[in-house]
Amino acid sequence: MTTVHILSLDYESRGVAKLGGKTVFVHNALPQETVRIRITQDKAHFAEAQVEQIVQPSPYRRAPACPHYGDCGGCAMQHVEFAAQVAMKQRVFEEQLQRIGKVQPESLLPPVYGTPWHYRSRTRLAVHTSANGKVVLGYQAKRSHKIVGINQCLLLPEHVSGCLNIIRDALQDMVNAQPKVGIRSVEISVGEGVTAVNIISHKRQPENVLRALAGCLNRRGGKQIWQVWQQIGSAKPQAVSPQDAPPLVFRLPEFGLTMPFQLGDFTQVNLPLNEIMVARAVRYLDPQPHERIADLFCGLGNFTLPLATRAAEVVGIEGSAALTQRAIANARANGLHNAQFATADLFTTTPETLAALGRFDKMLLDPPRAGAYAVVQALQAPYLPQRIVYISCNPATFARDAAVLVGKGYRFKTAGMMNLFPQTSHVEAIGLFEWNARA
Repeated sequence: MTTVHILSLDYESRGVAKLGGKTVFVHNALPQETVRIRITQDKAHFAEAQVEQIVQPSPYRRAPACPHYGDCGGCAMQHVEFAAQVAMKQRVFEEQLQRIGKVQPESLLPPVYGTPWHYRSRTRLAVHTSANGKVVLGYQAKRSHKIVGINQCLLLPEHVSGCLNIIRDALQDMVNAQPKVGIRSVEISVGEGVTAVNIISHKRQPENVLRALAGCLNRRGGKQIWQVWQQIGSAKPQAVSPQDAPPLVFRLPEFGLTMPFQLGDFTQVNLPLNEIMVARAVRYLDPQPHERIADLFCGLGNFTLPLATRAAEVVGIEGSAALTQRAIANARANGLHNAQFATADLFTTTPETLAALGRFDKMLLDPPRAGAYAVVQALQAPYLPQRIVYISCNPATFARDAAVLVGKGYRFKTAGMMNLFPQTSHVEAIGLFEWNARA
């Protein structure tokens, strides 16, 4: 074994050390620690390693709360004290801005963070049936395709975590009744007052078992109505029991909005922090009653509709036709007639694409992990919005795109990290850019 001192943390929450001039990424190691390691991969310019022994622990190291931590691939930072998690993510965010984008904002916002546990309103659990017919329900293991069976998850709402064994037992009953049903996964979505469980398989599942599952879940009591769905392959999910449950919704109370969504829709998994994030984005974009605003990568209207309560017109563009239709329906349901939507592949955006949309006073970008490179590259006079707010789930692509905007003459006014995914290495970020006409 080799002994190293951990210098920092990388964007995957691995400790970073130097060994003979080579960078070594050490899983489960923290800054300020001295550890003995075992090299698992040795490349030309870097190596990966596992901790074999902690010689000098970090003062921020904590015992993981979940018994599945270390095997389950869902979390990466349970061994770090919560406030330190936020500080370390903030440092990673700042380092990526400097290293990748070679930019820094004029000011940094304080980090936003909520509760460390039970925040995740949406999840997909994998299902594996062994050769002897035993069902395993859980998440994929770290760096492996193996499924780690779990009987609780501290990231899920307590009422969901407490029912995982009930769901697994029902899956076992389905396999016992129909061994070749081919159950692939279980999708769970939590809305206001309603929790939907969608069981996805290759063949139709025994409906009596699905109804029994719904009855068992609803007998657990509480304020949630449980609804069980089934889905065969890639077909549309179908509600089994109860069929008359209220729709899934989340709310944005600051804007008086109710946002219906369906199983499989992309929604932010941390709904309390989503409220804070939306409010912050609207505040920094500062829509005015006479302005025309673009919301690109708009999804089902999470930012579009709040902006429409303030601006004259908002145009939402989304790559998924299903989400575009959901956004249109949500605007109609909330009585917002100044929000328009269209479906387009924003990863192929050109200057001509943006010119065809007309001039916008301001723009909000909320792309997936790949970022909005084509959009920011395509921004050209006279179609440069005065202000851009950029929401990012990947600081690396955010830093890259921020450099493009600064290169085009935008001032990088402010940026901040939002800890929407506690216990994981994922970082959500927000940045504000203002056009500098004298640049």
